[in-house]
Formats: sequence, C-alpha cells, structure tokens
Amino acid sequence: MRRGRRLAIDVGDARIGVASCDPDGILATPVETVPGRDVPAAHRRLGALVEEYEPIEVVVGLPRSLNGREGPAAAKIRLFAQELARGITPVPVRLVDERMSTVTASQGLRASGVKSKKGRSVIDQAAAVVILQNALESERTTGAPPGEPVEVVV
Repeated sequence: MRRGRRLAIDVGDARIGVASCDPDGILATPVETVPGRDVPAAHRRLGALVEEYEPIEVVVGLPRSLNGREGPAAAKIRLFAQELARGITPVPVRLVDERMSTVTASQGLRASGVKSKKGRSVIDQAAAVVILQNALESERTTGAPPGEPVEVVV
C-alpha cells in the first residue's frame, strides 16, 4: 500500500462531494461539497483543495451501469476528470468504479438518523467517502493503484 493522502471526488450535476483519507490510507472522511453547476469555479475550488491537502492522487468516481457498461454520464465524468487532471498536474487523477456509492451513502445516512432533506447537503460527501474507502480497499487487496489513470491531454 502506497503511503500518502488521497482525495476522492463524487461528481454530480449540482454538487461535487469531496473526501480525504489519512496518510496511511486507513480512514476516509468527508471534506466538503463543492457547487457543481459552475464548472470553472468547481475546478478552481478542487485545485485549491489539492493544494491544501497535497494528495498523492485524486480518485474520481466513474458511473457505470450495473452490468459494467458506460453511458453518457460516464463520458461526461471522463471529460471532467481530464480537465481536472490538466489543472492539477503533476498530481495524478484516477477513475474508479462508483457503482452503488450514492445508494450505499444514502442508506448509511438514513441508518444514522439523517433526514432526507438535510441529507442532500452531505450525500455527495458521503458518496465520496464510499468511493475512497472502496479505492483504498482495492489497493490494499491487489497491491496496485485503484481504477484507471486519466491521461493528461494538453
């Protein structure tokens, strides 16, 4: 397992959830929810978070259908991840499977008594935590970085 903090991003149309982990990659915690409608502003804020947290990499959740196929949402996330990678070079960006992360996050919040209206403000952060925990577990299990690298296209 590589040592170093990571950031995870759950990109939605309206909001972008951000999570971080400790340098040992043991525990993922929520960081903040970034407004997502203004994409250039979102990229600026994410760049500032990368500067602040100094991660060894950023993992971005890639939405796939349950059968593993990618649709229009995945294409949109791939573009977002390429723009992000260009803006935060040399920090690498990796795409990781995020199937069921929002469902898992919603169930966890509901189980802990968070009401659905209040939950909307933290659901994206909770989904980012789920994405990061899954990525960390994948690396612990396989010994390889999770997901696929995003190539920086200039």
